[in-house]
Amino acid sequence: MRTPKHIAVIPDGNRRWAVSQGLSKEEGYQHGLRPALELLRQAKALGIEEITFYGFTTDNCKRPAAQVQAFRAACVEAVQMACQAAEGADLLVVGNAKSPCFPPELMAYRQRQPVAGGGIRLNFLVNYGWEWDLAGLQQNTKPTASRQQLYGGLQSADISRIDLVVRWGGRRRLSGLLPVQAVYADFYVLDELWPDWQPQHLQTALDWWAKQDVTLGG
Repeated sequence: MRTPKHIAVIPDGNRRWAVSQGLSKEEGYQHGLRPALELLRQAKALGIEEITFYGFTTDNCKRPAAQVQAFRAACVEAVQMACQAAEGADLLVVGNAKSPCFPPELMAYRQRQPVAGGGIRLNFLVNYGWEWDLAGLQQNTKPTASRQQLYGGLQSADISRIDLVVRWGGRRRLSGLLPVQAVYADFYVLDELWPDWQPQHLQTALDWWAKQDVTLGG
């Protein structure tokens, strides 16, 4: 079966799941950690070359302080779990590190580096904003600029083109996810909330993607 080289994951529904369980909204983020690690392992076993997790956006930082603190802590723990579990990966964290919302614990991963011997290209978007990402393109807007030159102006230039975006939680939107890399991505939505992740969710998305006619506009 044809397999995408790069998938992006939008792990939505943590707050709704928490409320359904009688918890406070901020408690939901902690319950999204295990699914992230299991999905990473599943992607590696399936031979996927690159995976991007959407952590939180600059707009998310407008939420109540308790929620901001919770999802920042969850992103730090997710990265640490990937490292401590000896998950071989080439790790990169992309986001606006000049903002106080960016966790200082993740500063060391702003340049891609191997973890546990390297392996799958693993990207976390942390305090990411699409305007911030595209700001560097202004210097490369000459009509003669090549696609490679334009791409190099991105803050996320070390993230490759996305083949498939999978979103949990039922929402039908990209929420600003890597607009350049996602320009030709197929988009699959699962109604299940992220903390209710199951292995068959990804397999269902991959089975669907394998049937798509991928032309990249050609």
